[in-house]
Amino acid sequence: MTRRFSRTAVAGILGILVTVAAVAATGAAAKSDQSGNPLNLRNPKTLTVGMSLQFKPQAYLDAKGRPAGYDVVLMRSLARQMKVRLDIKNLDFNGLIPGLVTKKFDIVTVGLSPRPERRKSIGFSRAYVPYAQILAARTGDTTPATLAAWNSKTITSLQGSTAEQQVKKSFPNAESRSFPDQNAAFLEVATGRADGIVVENYLLAQFNKSSSAKLKQVAFPRPLHVEYGSIGVQKGNFALTRYLNKWICKLQGSGQLAKIYRSTIGAPLPPMPRCS
Repeated sequence: MTRRFSRTAVAGILGILVTVAAVAATGAAAKSDQSGNPLNLRNPKTLTVGMSLQFKPQAYLDAKGRPAGYDVVLMRSLARQMKVRLDIKNLDFNGLIPGLVTKKFDIVTVGLSPRPERRKSIGFSRAYVPYAQILAARTGDTTPATLAAWNSKTITSLQGSTAEQQVKKSFPNAESRSFPDQNAAFLEVATGRADGIVVENYLLAQFNKSSSAKLKQVAFPRPLHVEYGSIGVQKGNFALTRYLNKWICKLQGSGQLAKIYRSTIGAPLPPMPRCS
């Protein structure tokens, strides 16, 4: 016996089929979009990098106002490998993490250390740049090179940086003054308004090259702290983090990272954490 369907029933069945097809098409489109953007970039054709270009020679603006330095060379190499356009956004250091959290950038550089409080809001790649935190003072300063002697001094640092935290750790009784601009923190010491500055050793060398007011490294037996900087990534973007880790290890293993470091920083690359 042949079963007959009413016109209403047929229309209902067709409607269901259309809906199923639409859902399937939407799912396929979503899958296609994802496959076209496997690293979850803001724009699949552009790598947007937040960077503070005030840390010569790591990241700065050259005489023509163009981004230059270790981080810039690395980011250009990364963009070429990814086959995307590079878009560097220049801003103050303390705006990097908030900008990454609000997804204004895909990544941020200038060597953020992956400290626990930062890991709460962003992710990190493996280490790509080494840092030695030191204390610097005016060349004529005669304060003994002991932590106790400097614990009652006025010491500057870059606002929001690991150097600011190091001041509080190494000199808890000192007056800590932090500035949003690295040069301002240097000049506070050079002009006698502060006694010392906690800063990376290579930044001190750059300041002394560009300024008539020379500072010296306080001759402690060892640096205040040695750590490594990582690339900041939007929290949860594990695909991009894995990609960065493989890329860094590839540069490190081939010797290319050491070549870029020497050509931009002007010194041999210190030992880096081994790639497994």
